[in-house]
Amino acid sequence: MIQPLLLSSPPLSPGTTGDVTTHAPLNITADVAIVGGGIAGLTAAFLLKRAGKTVVVLEANQIAAGTSGHTTAKLTSLHQVIYADLIKEVGEEKARLYGESNQAAIEQVATWVAEENIDCDFSRQSAYSYAETHDHLDQVKAEVEAALRLGLPASFVQETTLPFPIAGAVKFEHQAQFHIRKYLLHLAQQIAGDGSYVFEHTRVETVEEGAPCRVITQQGVVQASDVIVTTNLPILDQGLFFAKSYAKRSYIIGAKIDPARAPQGMFIGVEQGYHSIRTTPHDGGLLLMIGGEGHKVGTVTHTEKNYQKLEAFAHERFGIDAIDYRWSTQDYVSFDKIPYIGRLTPFNEHIFVATGFSLWGMSNGTLSGMILTDAILGLENPWASLYDATRATPFLKPESLKENISVGVHWIGDRLKGLQSSTAALAAGEAKVLTVDGKKSALIETKPDRFTLFLRSALT
Repeated sequence: MIQPLLLSSPPLSPGTTGDVTTHAPLNITADVAIVGGGIAGLTAAFLLKRAGKTVVVLEANQIAAGTSGHTTAKLTSLHQVIYADLIKEVGEEKARLYGESNQAAIEQVATWVAEENIDCDFSRQSAYSYAETHDHLDQVKAEVEAALRLGLPASFVQETTLPFPIAGAVKFEHQAQFHIRKYLLHLAQQIAGDGSYVFEHTRVETVEEGAPCRVITQQGVVQASDVIVTTNLPILDQGLFFAKSYAKRSYIIGAKIDPARAPQGMFIGVEQGYHSIRTTPHDGGLLLMIGGEGHKVGTVTHTEKNYQKLEAFAHERFGIDAIDYRWSTQDYVSFDKIPYIGRLTPFNEHIFVATGFSLWGMSNGTLSGMILTDAILGLENPWASLYDATRATPFLKPESLKENISVGVHWIGDRLKGLQSSTAALAAGEAKVLTVDGKKSALIETKPDRFTLFLRSALT
């Protein structure tokens, strides 16, 4: 049976070094509580512990077994093609901060791997965003030019070690890749102890701001001066992050490959239907990982076809016949391409969030932990304003709402069976309050194109 690869590392369990446990927390007090045991939460916890803070990490399932544990774990500031668009949309200075912060995240991970002697298959690699045809060559060249303007390690190349020709590629040197679960499990072990805790299988139900804040779990309450929520999309119904981003699902397969035939580096295409490609050490050999066939959540029903397309690509381009692993993951894409990192709302002083990593969570998650640590320690961070979670975003523009509406329609369809007659009668600009799953919710019919926006609200 084909299995997911990156869950192969064992989960944390009682009896390991430090106070890492699956037992439920009851009436614990700490300086900082962190909800979510992925790369952003564990990075922040590790930094805060080093700064002398006591921290409690609360993970609903297993550490690094969610989105963080299911990625290809490319650690790079080359995010397909983004810099030309950022310069155009937010300006050169903000685009420079984006590149600078992601480069800093790479070096932060590299530093910890060296200092902590973390066995996580870390290796320096070049990253490539490639165009197979000349139809997208101008886009690649524009990205090279933009990256060079921003001081990033970019160059234009027309030859790679891929076993098929390309028209051209952006190349970033001195990037990295690693085994994310091995890396994060090590951080978790260092966090636990001396008044700090890492809890698995501990689901948080809500967070209340106060002095102190209260983090209410299914097993008990954690009190903390500050709280960081890093649960992919924040679990709290504030901040409108569901409307400022949309969910995207990606698929990955893994297959053994002869090292003599393996490409050197990390690759991602720029065309529609692009593929992500890299290799990783595995069981004494080498594994080829191919990702792609991504789509907005809720728009594809028969996902087996997505795996079949990846397998066909592996066979055609790499001569791979046997697939050893397959898995998928879901991430949130921000509409302005920049993650949301900072206070939950302008009214929150002690609850912070990080979300909207847009499929590049290895660097964006790391820099999230760095920014949020500085915020809690009262230190100025040069990148904080760029990623401000409360910043004005285009989520109310029609083109942004359209990105989310297909997901909303599927969500509504699953829950409003029998209520379609009520919703169909809505005219433009009308709204109704409906009881769904025992909760009152607002349904609003808007223009243009008469699509429906579903908002889960706190109406009573």
